[in-house]
Amino acid sequence: MEKYEENRGRELFSRGRIEVICGSMFSGKTEELIRRLKRARIAKQKVEIFKPAIDTRYSEEDVVSHDSNAIASTPIDSSTSLLLMTDEADVVGIDEAQFFDEGLVGVCNELANRGKRVIIAGLDMDFKGVPFGPMPALCAIAEDVTKVHAICVRCGDLAYVSHRTIADERRVVLGEKAEYEPLCRHCYEQDKKDKSNTPHNL
Repeated sequence: MEKYEENRGRELFSRGRIEVICGSMFSGKTEELIRRLKRARIAKQKVEIFKPAIDTRYSEEDVVSHDSNAIASTPIDSSTSLLLMTDEADVVGIDEAQFFDEGLVGVCNELANRGKRVIIAGLDMDFKGVPFGPMPALCAIAEDVTKVHAICVRCGDLAYVSHRTIADERRVVLGEKAEYEPLCRHCYEQDKKDKSNTPHNL
């Protein structure tokens, strides 16, 4: 029975699959991505890791979590680059997927169809609570979706959104704790009401 289960696990791995890790900022998405990739390496699988070239907050090249855990990666500008750089990989890791183009969805499907395990981490919503980039479609096509949660800094409940604390309406603003805070749905909606009731100085 043990031998059967072992062979069955290898067979399932060889078929390829897509796993998505999503949630707000400070929820541990990258931490979980790094954990899975390191376990794959321990299992003697060939792992390739990628991140969008735009994300240089902690490192030009490495994928780095908020807790400073890191793993070497390759920065790329376009999702199509993945098809050219993963021929030998068993496992493909992708961080900050929300910053990639919509073509990432088709690329990940193709990689999985080639028998690769694709592990993706990214924000599911932007600072306004709107689904972010290719993430909703990636969640739809994935065999496994893990939603992780930060803690609301105002009430201690599970966080819902990455609330931006600076006055900047651009959708993409790279930042950390000085620019964002995790809020639950109630505190986020309350914050919006408070701001709408605040008189603006002329």
